[in-house]
Amino acid sequence: MVFTIGGRMKLLYVLFNICIIPTIALAQTRTFSDSLPSGNNYNKAAFRLWYPNDAKSIAGVIVLVPGSNDDGRNMVEDTLWQNLARRHGFALLGCYLSDHPHKNMDIEHYVKVKDGSGQALLDMLSIFAKQSGHTELNYAPLVLWGFSAGGEFNYEFVCWKPERVIAFIVNKGGIYYTALASEEAQNVPGIFFIGENDLELRTNVVKGIFTINRRFGALWAFVEESGVGHEIGISQEMAIIFFDDIIDRRLPEKLQPNSNKITLQALLESDGLIGDLKTCKYENYATWLLKDYATSWLVNVKVANVWLSITNGRPLK
Repeated sequence: MVFTIGGRMKLLYVLFNICIIPTIALAQTRTFSDSLPSGNNYNKAAFRLWYPNDAKSIAGVIVLVPGSNDDGRNMVEDTLWQNLARRHGFALLGCYLSDHPHKNMDIEHYVKVKDGSGQALLDMLSIFAKQSGHTELNYAPLVLWGFSAGGEFNYEFVCWKPERVIAFIVNKGGIYYTALASEEAQNVPGIFFIGENDLELRTNVVKGIFTINRRFGALWAFVEESGVGHEIGISQEMAIIFFDDIIDRRLPEKLQPNSNKITLQALLESDGLIGDLKTCKYENYATWLLKDYATSWLVNVKVANVWLSITNGRPLK
């Protein structure tokens, strides 16, 4: 085979992009994978940790939980999540949780985190702390993203360990074990997504959980995605915008590497904006008049404008 100089240059360019760049990117990150024996309310509990290789310390963990009995460990390869983690000095944790076989597998037992699966997640972070040398993983605060059963898991985790969670997402789930959350859990900022075309039995449950807690001041937003069924839709993009602000607001300025506890900054309802679910408009808390129906709590104008776009069926800019 004969190459011209230009041909050789093109070949080198292709080889560099196919072979060298991915190798460099791989060298700049670390991943650890491990699992635990089956437990009381779960059959499988396998996890994958990802973080930039040059991370001197890990400020927190973005936990990614997939739908019912699915394997979400590869979610740590999503560049949207990786970029969010890099911006805040966080790690990613992809989860694979599944039930023991039982009569109705549409009822996920593993989402009842207080029965064992929640502790399994924390135990795995401790294992990864030893494997990676990042002992701060033992107490790192968590950001929870989940779809369907993953959102159910997130909500129940917040109800179980609210002091450990910066913010969370409930995304189109349908089975919950806790209706009225504690005041501590209500004070953890969250967003509840439903899809306009999802099954009514799912959307009613999610809206009910949201409504009963928002009535008592939960710092939560409610979003119905127009034309979307039981799918992620554009909720990931809104969640990332939401997390970008919440992480900065709730984390203390300096983390103490040898500390065994992180105290997250509390937020007040008056710190945000109020989104009216009937008029599809938002306003300042100071001018808001209490209504006899649920509203959304929106952390800032940027998140409020995204909420407004999705609520009105407009594309995100």
